[in-house]
Amino acid sequence: SQILVTGIKVVDLLAPYARGGKIGLFGGAGVGKTVLIMELINNVAKAHGGYSVFAGVGERTREGNDLYHEMIESNVNKHGGGEGSKAALVYGQM
Repeated sequence: SQILVTGIKVVDLLAPYARGGKIGLFGGAGVGKTVLIMELINNVAKAHGGYSVFAGVGERTREGNDLYHEMIESNVNKHGGGEGSKAALVYGQM
C-alpha cells in the first residue's frame, strides 16, 4: 500500500498513514486531537483533492462551531455544505 503524505512532518515520519485508509485519533481532553484532525482534513483536501468525514462524539458545541467556521475560512468547506465542500462534520453526544 502507498503512504499518504499528510504534510505534518512528525506524522509522516513516525506514524505514516496508508493512502485510502481510515484515521482515528483517541486521547484525553485538551491534547490537540481536533487541531491535528483539522490540519489533516485541510492538507488532504488541498494537496490530494480528497474528502473527509469528521465524527465528533462528545465534542463541545463551541468547538464544533469553531471547526465549522475554520473550514469555511480556509476554503475546505462552503457555507451550508454542498458542492465544493471537502468535509462532512457529524456530531453526537456520548
